[in-house]
Amino acid sequence: MLSAKLSALAAALSSAVEHLVQSLTRRKSIKSSLDAETKLDKCLSTIDLTFLGIGCTLGSGIYVVIGQVAKSIAGPSVVLSFLIAALASVLAGLSYAEFGSRVPRAGSAYVYSYVTVGEIWAFVIGWNLILEYVIGSASVARATSTYIDAMTHHTMSNFLTEHAPINVPSLSPYPDFLAFGLTILLSVILCLGMRESSLINNIFTIVNLFVIGYIIICGLFQVNAHNWSIPYEEVPHPEVNGVGGFFPFGVLGMAAGAGTCFYCFVGFDVIATAGEEAVNPQKAIPVAITSCLAVCAVAYILPSIILTLMVPYYSLDPLAPLPSAFELVGWYVAAYVIDAGAICSLATCLLTSICGMPRVVYAMACDGLIFKFLAYVSNRFQTPVIATMVTGTFTGLMALLFNLRDLVDMMSIGTLLAYTLVSICVLLLRYEDGEDESELANGPSSSPFNFSPIEFFQPRNNLPNKKSFCVVKIFLLVEVVGTVWSGLVVLYLSRQLHEAVWWTIVLLIIPLLLMVFSLVVIWCQPQNDTSILSFRVPLVPLIPLLSVILNVYLMLNLSVATWLRFLVWMLGGFLVYFLYGIRHNGDHIHCRDSYLELSGSNTDSLPSNLANSDASSVGESNGHLATEKAALQSGTLDLVPGKD
Repeated sequence: MLSAKLSALAAALSSAVEHLVQSLTRRKSIKSSLDAETKLDKCLSTIDLTFLGIGCTLGSGIYVVIGQVAKSIAGPSVVLSFLIAALASVLAGLSYAEFGSRVPRAGSAYVYSYVTVGEIWAFVIGWNLILEYVIGSASVARATSTYIDAMTHHTMSNFLTEHAPINVPSLSPYPDFLAFGLTILLSVILCLGMRESSLINNIFTIVNLFVIGYIIICGLFQVNAHNWSIPYEEVPHPEVNGVGGFFPFGVLGMAAGAGTCFYCFVGFDVIATAGEEAVNPQKAIPVAITSCLAVCAVAYILPSIILTLMVPYYSLDPLAPLPSAFELVGWYVAAYVIDAGAICSLATCLLTSICGMPRVVYAMACDGLIFKFLAYVSNRFQTPVIATMVTGTFTGLMALLFNLRDLVDMMSIGTLLAYTLVSICVLLLRYEDGEDESELANGPSSSPFNFSPIEFFQPRNNLPNKKSFCVVKIFLLVEVVGTVWSGLVVLYLSRQLHEAVWWTIVLLIIPLLLMVFSLVVIWCQPQNDTSILSFRVPLVPLIPLLSVILNVYLMLNLSVATWLRFLVWMLGGFLVYFLYGIRHNGDHIHCRDSYLELSGSNTDSLPSNLANSDASSVGESNGHLATEKAALQSGTLDLVPGKD
């Protein structure tokens, strides 16, 4: 009797665990349709999307970060720091561009993860994107308020500190009502329509670009090549200002500056987030992302060249480098023009950050992973008004009360994690297996784990299969582990490496060799046909893997305190997911291999029991399947994620 009860309990427990695993790993189905339906207003052109990305990316970096990095981290080599940061950002941007051409829906990396690696990873990415946008938007709101306050000789801050002080650790010294008001005002503007918001963003972004052009042209008349080769004897306080020359803080200083400058390029993913509102998203998203990164790279690199040639790097004001540089050469009028550009830059950065946040929330709410009322879209304005106002109010309260200095690094984790997973998703889709019909009918010829070492370099098939896909996943895991291993060695054993201690060199060489070997093995595996895509990442798997390695290394550089705050945030997220999301999400268990749905592969390779399924077996009507199959065969399929 007891044995029977224990057996029944074990069976029930096994069933519950299996159901939980299926829930965590299920992937969202891509319902193929020639006419993608959306409640959002499809009004954004390629230019609108490009300006949206530029507005979000060209924030305080152009007016503040250049001076901070040049003065105390890299010196004139800040030019190379920005160049390296731009190239690193392009690695992630290319992956976003390919996915934007595959799945042009609101939600960006959240949607990409849902259709590729499963629900739990999608929730982790979506939850962290919310964190990224909230902290980023609140920080920009505070920066805008602080800049305006500085222009009025700190009248507001002095008054509020005297009459309404907040003497609580980790909170702001005073309630920043201006930051709160700006956030609520822009949230209301975004609720009134994407067309109107895009027009405002375009105007302010154009003004900002004109000011950057003004800085470059005027600065050309004041350049002095001597400022890139200042001798050691002329450098005041060399223990603080470095040794002069182009690399006053050494090559390592230039590399450290690149890590800081990398975050100046964060923001282009708002293009993918708003892709569902584009008129022709499959073509517009890739063009907008690549154009945005190109413009931003030029907009950062050229002013850094001009700035470090105009005045000695050590004389820059780290809080206002551009106005101070022009004042040092006697061009006082330029300071007022730069102030106008800074206000426009911060305003567009705040507007676009607030724009991206509710669209991630809207996408997650549509899937039921967070509260579904947040998915409401106004019939009149065609915007997610509830999500916009809820997230805008929360962001405004953060800007009103909190000192965000300690929280900004948490935003980096969300960004880097999203970049990493999107690059991994591109790799998985390129090498994902399409089950062959005969293999399914006759049974697999061999286990996916049953392969000889020679198949690492000479696969038997020219098309991906279970075996080749298994090889890719195994060696992709080796790449990630090798990256973490080598990164920890570099970070925590740098002194021993510098002293050439033999065992630390061995500890570094082993993961590097494993990573090179893994890259070669993955490169030898067959890829899917991507000829129908409007944009494809070149040099796969090299570029996605380089992006993964860079992003993982930057995450390892974050402090332990930042990781602890991140874990607290994720604990709150998992409570929401396991208490609400896992029970209210839509039925997204894919009924056939996602490669066929994402790449538009011919349905001749579709297993017969799926290709001929009726509505009861796959949850879709025969008519819809017939339409989908015809669209797949004709190659005219537009790819959109399925709805609940």
